[in-house]
Amino acid sequence: MPNHFNDAIIDEFRANGGRVGGPFAGSRLLLLTTTGARTGRPHTTPLGCLPDSGDRLLVVASAGGAPQHPAWYHNLRANPLVTVEDGVSTHQAEATVLTGAERDRTFARIVEVAPGYADYQAKTTRIIPVVTLTPVRT
Repeated sequence: MPNHFNDAIIDEFRANGGRVGGPFAGSRLLLLTTTGARTGRPHTTPLGCLPDSGDRLLVVASAGGAPQHPAWYHNLRANPLVTVEDGVSTHQAEATVLTGAERDRTFARIVEVAPGYADYQAKTTRIIPVVTLTPVRT
């Protein structure tokens, strides 16, 4: 099912070297392309991201606090090799879902700089996943 809102953000992101306006102006975004778990087709989603150690990035599968995980999360669980566009370059990365205490510590760190994620967690009974994206060296 097409998502015209996401499509507009993707087009703006690509046309402006990773910068977008509106509610995302000034936010650090990336485009994450996953392989569909059922279809095998590529799916691109704009996501907020945060830097982690080294050149790793963090993304949060919040879906705005929805009761289900977002589709992109299900896709990367099935195939953790993803493509990341940061506005300057495009590269492959390996997605790793953080678990246990590591997830909890990282989520707390994220909430310190992006408190809205705490609101999303409060809206849902699921544990919101935190995912690292580590560039694949070729």
